[in-house]
Amino acid sequence: MTKISHHIGFSSKRARRTMLALLMSCSALVSLPATAQDAAPAPEEQGEILVTGRRISVSSEAIGQDRVTNTVGITREALLSAPSGISGLKMLEQLPGFNVQTDGPLGLYEFGNSVQVRAFNLDQIGFIIDGIPTGRSDAFGGSPVFRYVDNENLGRVEASVGAGDVGLPSYSSLGPIISYNSIAPQEDLGLFVSQSFGDNDLKRTFIRFSTGQVGPFKAYVSRTKLDTDLWRGVGSVDREHWEAQVHADLGGDSWARFKFVSNDFFDYDSPGLGRAQYFSSTPSYNGLGGTGRNIGYIIAPPNTTPGFAPIAPGVAYSSLAYINSYNLAINVRKDKLYGATVHLGIADGAWVESTAYWEDKGGYGVSPDSYTNSLLNYTEQRAIGLPVNAPRGTQFGRSGVGGDRYGLTTKFHWELGDHAVEAGLWAEQDKYHRTQARYNTTDGSPASPADLNSLVFLRRDYRSKRDTTQLFLKDTVKLLDDRLIVDLGFKSLFLDYHYFGYRDFDDYSRNIGTAQAPIFVGGRGQHGATAHYNDGFLPMAGFIYKLDGRTQLFASFAENMALPKGLDDIFSVVPSTGVLAPAPRAEKSRNFELGVRTNQSEFYGALALYYTKFDNRIAQTSIPLVGSNVPENVYTNVGRVMAYGAEFTGTYKPAFLNGLAYFNLNATYNNAKFKDNLPNGTLLAGKYLPDSAKWIVNGGVTIEPASWLVANFSGKYTSSRWATLANSPSSSVPGFTIFSAYVDIGDGITLGPVKGVKARFNLDNVFDKDVLSFIMPNVSGDGLFFRPQSPRTFQFTISGEI
Repeated sequence: MTKISHHIGFSSKRARRTMLALLMSCSALVSLPATAQDAAPAPEEQGEILVTGRRISVSSEAIGQDRVTNTVGITREALLSAPSGISGLKMLEQLPGFNVQTDGPLGLYEFGNSVQVRAFNLDQIGFIIDGIPTGRSDAFGGSPVFRYVDNENLGRVEASVGAGDVGLPSYSSLGPIISYNSIAPQEDLGLFVSQSFGDNDLKRTFIRFSTGQVGPFKAYVSRTKLDTDLWRGVGSVDREHWEAQVHADLGGDSWARFKFVSNDFFDYDSPGLGRAQYFSSTPSYNGLGGTGRNIGYIIAPPNTTPGFAPIAPGVAYSSLAYINSYNLAINVRKDKLYGATVHLGIADGAWVESTAYWEDKGGYGVSPDSYTNSLLNYTEQRAIGLPVNAPRGTQFGRSGVGGDRYGLTTKFHWELGDHAVEAGLWAEQDKYHRTQARYNTTDGSPASPADLNSLVFLRRDYRSKRDTTQLFLKDTVKLLDDRLIVDLGFKSLFLDYHYFGYRDFDDYSRNIGTAQAPIFVGGRGQHGATAHYNDGFLPMAGFIYKLDGRTQLFASFAENMALPKGLDDIFSVVPSTGVLAPAPRAEKSRNFELGVRTNQSEFYGALALYYTKFDNRIAQTSIPLVGSNVPENVYTNVGRVMAYGAEFTGTYKPAFLNGLAYFNLNATYNNAKFKDNLPNGTLLAGKYLPDSAKWIVNGGVTIEPASWLVANFSGKYTSSRWATLANSPSSSVPGFTIFSAYVDIGDGITLGPVKGVKARFNLDNVFDKDVLSFIMPNVSGDGLFFRPQSPRTFQFTISGEI
């Protein structure tokens, strides 16, 4: 054991044409962020003449009123105007500061998501659901937020773009933290049903049953069933999602909440594309996989098909071409989340709140392996006596993922005159088990069932554990007759990581000879590592100065530390020396913000300027390891990153239009660059971060021509990005603009016992823009691969409540 420590259905052309004509005739807008509630104004806004509208966010939430950091939000009506079934990440794409790229119109493909915020990417953002931290965002072993939310059950999504509150639990965040807050159960007995249809044979049903108030209790349970074909290639997406919540009134200011989420997800993969492949006019995969953005995995053809003949005598399906079959490119996830929150009002101005949670994770992924590659690994492992079987045709590669995560958060709040003091604790343990092996199918065909009794070779089998403890203390002080609010606080974060098991091939067997004259010997065996990342003082400070009742200045500073991303992948590398790959230093950041927000009679908005310093960014690169002069591909710290820029959000409802229309605009300027060169000498200093857009601008117009009609037309511009760390000249990805639109019809119509009947039409990528959007960065040359923007997609939803 080595110890390493660091202390630091509607698919017809006629339907689409009809939808487009309706949208254009209605002239429509407000993009996702500039939307919201047709409810009474928030308490602090009552009596004020402020911007209102059925798709305008409550201004205090939209611009983060009384927050010392730049905080923006999406409210419920905005979420319900988006296409049904969009993922929890795609919800964020219209917020200022967020560069979100997803695969498909709903963003459900887990390996096709990327998020960039200032100097950070998806792995360095913290996510919280009803007070429960979600942990890592990676699809293997992590807890991506989109597995645990449905937009119909969300009341608000709130994003602190650069410096989250010290009291929020997260070991991933280097500043940005996003909180998803569910609706509370309603007071009355009821049944809400929503049915959606769309392109790619989309069918989605959402049902929520509410008990209403029964004594001190009220509750709901919901079920979502989504089925759709992939938008490119062969395959489907199947999602069954359950949520339940029970709220109990404990008297006075005390209450309890019990939460349950179950997510059963199955989908087929779609391939990443090289740039040359995307632009080629030659059909891919021996003529069966399409061209351009439509390239997808194929149905396995017979052995007699040209280009698919066996390459090994007498071994059917041994052609390399069969690795592009869709049957061996799938993902299966079964996840459950349990949470219980108790809020106790213990005195006037004093309360304590605790949340306990448990997450049970399981599933597997499948990828193909060619006969040639499987034969090499089988031969080596068979030679040393491992219980493996000769490969037949194309192999079924199974990667198992499993484990559980449980924790407790506790927060104490006490108001003392002009002071509001908060203190708290968060403790969590996250256990993960990863396996990886190759099996035969029953007859070697990719289309045949797996034969899990016919092991071909082993690759990985390890367990990892993350133990987290976070403490925090914060004081909020009101001065100058409450015109000046000052936040002072700090958190202490202690992270322990443990790893043990078989890292990769060389831990099972090795060839110490040559390819021509192999000498097979036993592997290096199981290895273990322990790493500690501790920082007892991570401060945060901020203030708000109220110029008047409508306008505030705000500023903040925060330091953050995160557990190095990808630690499982880092320790799974087997260097040629056989020792453990070097453990990276903890990623750290310092975030500065200065801004102004205002809330006027026809306009509300916020402008924030920021400066971020990010140390010890982790990336995959090639460096010489200790004891060897041969470069090895490992994950390691690649130095510092600096980012500065501005973020603006605003909504304008001109009085001269008499409430007919209102406009919104979000704009981000982000300049993020490396400050150091790579350890292997690759020049990075002064280069832009890959996949980081300098400009992101989105906005649009919403019209309300009648009480029963709301329509929206919006656009989002993403400027050019680099696909490599070195900003290689050939790796630039051009900027592009995507437009979307929706029409809501009904908004409160009652038909007999059914109330709140509403029909919604959504159109994504209105002008069918064909561009590369998702980037998997590389060090130099060009990106490892890309994913194209999905084509114009139509969706129709009808909903009502009994």
